[in-house]
Amino acid sequence: MSEHHASIIWRRTSADFTYDTYNRAHEMRYKSGAIVVPSSSAPEFRGDAERVDPEEAFVASLSSCHMLTFLAICARKRLTVESYEDDAVGYLEKEGGKLWMTRVTLRPRVNFAANVTVDEETLAKIHRQSHEECFIASSVKTNVSVEPQS
Repeated sequence: MSEHHASIIWRRTSADFTYDTYNRAHEMRYKSGAIVVPSSSAPEFRGDAERVDPEEAFVASLSSCHMLTFLAICARKRLTVESYEDDAVGYLEKEGGKLWMTRVTLRPRVNFAANVTVDEETLAKIHRQSHEECFIASSVKTNVSVEPQS
């Protein structure tokens, strides 16, 4: 149906190449290099805390997809959304002898237009539908839960 491209650029900057010394800094590039995201491994893996790590990017991707799906559903239902924020968290855990992102919790806060009233049950239903229709959540084995915030 569609293709999506990203490029990763890494160059060795260390004098030698051992696990303890090689640099983890790299760039994620999108839109043929027009958008560059300074990236690295997580600090726990000798990365640079000032750069985005793959685990954070994974959590952000799930959060963004859920939000965009939520907004599309609300627009189709003519429920005007004024703002949407999410403080999502992902958990890198060891299971079955390997590390993987076992779960991600989304904590969306939604503000609707002043003339729009959405009860808790309807809001929960829209979030469930958003999760079911989210392309990224449908593509991973990670347990993704949604805990709407007030």
